[in-house]
Amino acid sequence: MTTRAIAGATRSNHSAPDGTKSSASSDLAGIAATSHGGGLRRSTGESAFAWVLIAPGLILMGLLGVFPLLAVVGLSLFRIDLTSPLKDGWVGLANYGRLLQDARFWHSIQTSCIYTISTVAAQVVLGMALALLLFRKLRGQGLVRTLVLLPTILAPVVVGLLWRTLLLTPRFGIVDYMFMILGLGSRMWLADSTLALVSVTIIHTWQWTPYAFLVFLASLNALPVEPLEAARLDCRSRWQEIRYVILPLLRPAIFIVVILRSIVALNAFAAIYSATGGGPGIATEILNLYIYYTAFASLSVGYGSALGTVQLVITVVVALAFFRNRSEQ
Repeated sequence: MTTRAIAGATRSNHSAPDGTKSSASSDLAGIAATSHGGGLRRSTGESAFAWVLIAPGLILMGLLGVFPLLAVVGLSLFRIDLTSPLKDGWVGLANYGRLLQDARFWHSIQTSCIYTISTVAAQVVLGMALALLLFRKLRGQGLVRTLVLLPTILAPVVVGLLWRTLLLTPRFGIVDYMFMILGLGSRMWLADSTLALVSVTIIHTWQWTPYAFLVFLASLNALPVEPLEAARLDCRSRWQEIRYVILPLLRPAIFIVVILRSIVALNAFAAIYSATGGGPGIATEILNLYIYYTAFASLSVGYGSALGTVQLVITVVVALAFFRNRSEQ
């Protein structure tokens, strides 16, 4: 009906005198406005219907995600110590002033930084090396891929106990026994402060390097064939091909791995807790472990909430810094 009206108005515009042209033009404008208004109404209705559909999911995400975070921030403004509840009450920012003078807090921040940087760097390097190795057609690469992915199947608490009892036990663990065979002597892997931090770093890297390997291998398989074939012809060595062609093409994948693994490392808990418990002393106590011991072992919920709020802020700042750096490139 609208098409016929437009065609009729067009014919009248060509056949009628000058005085009739304005009438035909106004008819066309009215038809267009009516059609546009109907489109706006349909668009508004579809948008409202879409919001109705996603509203339950948004509400559930708010209750399970946003509300607990806001509750933690609110609790950080109170003194809530279950060992002496009569002294509990509003303290404002006193908990945050207390953590600025807490040497154990600053030590946990330092340990978290060392742990995060070392594990993420190791996962990126090892994951990239494995992906490049298995990118080419090799015999038995299906079996190798399966073996590489096995650590990710295990729960972090199981991984920590596995390394603590089977691999790193002095004199009887597999790793320590190999050191003794090589004449390097036995080591107190989880009782020495330096070796304990190195050990938990290795544990985390061993479990989560397969994740980086999967991302890099999938990205390599998705690369265009032409640049890779040209690189094989133009580059003098395999290293030049990797450095000047493959790594620039894999930059988005590297960025994704770095940011996701950094967030996971900052919030690590189970593997370290089951392997060392944060010890010896506080040598491997990252911020997440300190929050646990403060809020649930010492029952200082208010101060533990302040520590948790600081960790939330650190995680958000790190993520935003990564994304901002990515947008500027």
